[in-house]
Amino acid sequence: MKCPGQDSRYWDEAAIFEASCPKCGNTVEFFKDDSTRPCVKCGQRMVNPRIDFGCASYCPYAEQCLGGLPPELAAKKKELLKERVALEMKRYFGADFRRIGHATRVARFAEQLAAVEQCDLAVVLVTAYLHDIGIKEGERKFNSSAPRYQHREGPPVARKILVGLGAETKLIDEVCDIISHHHQARPGDSVNFKVVYDADMLVNLEERQQAASPLATEELARRIERAFLTESGRALARNTLHAA
Repeated sequence: MKCPGQDSRYWDEAAIFEASCPKCGNTVEFFKDDSTRPCVKCGQRMVNPRIDFGCASYCPYAEQCLGGLPPELAAKKKELLKERVALEMKRYFGADFRRIGHATRVARFAEQLAAVEQCDLAVVLVTAYLHDIGIKEGERKFNSSAPRYQHREGPPVARKILVGLGAETKLIDEVCDIISHHHQARPGDSVNFKVVYDADMLVNLEERQQAASPLATEELARRIERAFLTESGRALARNTLHAA
């Protein structure tokens, strides 16, 4: 069965449209399922400005369906993957709003750090959303959410989610590796790991400061200096937690 979105029988008059070439201004005609089209006047290859990837972010047959993906559209596919991962994380945790909130805040801080650090934003955000995904299995099997159980149980759950979303093998492997030791830094860890680690550390400290017995100002400042792996992480922690 052909995907209805790609089947011309379901198209209307908006399925064929015109766009201006960014190089020479010539009018280029597009069909809605074109990923790119060349300008007949200057040869510039244009990306379809109206293409909607939708299911292409997780469908394993996306490239066969839409054709080879140019770099611009491959980047869009990664962006949609991150959105799907966030939804799958929320679905997996169900009514556990505390852990959904924790993961969402880690992802928000990780994105801020990624704007400063040279890292792979897709890897960082996917890992941030899934870093604690092993907690449920750790509690079910061992009645504990201790880091060692998260490290053991998290990668298989994350891998299953990402394979189901059609993520690239390289991304899956790196995400699972970070999850497998996300509480324990190792020599030679990547910048991707450090950004996720610092974002998680910041949320953990933020939660600690909101608890009944927060750290004293001096101890909080010492913890920030000692615990974070990047200077941008320390700076964000100082600003967020109002530490001197």
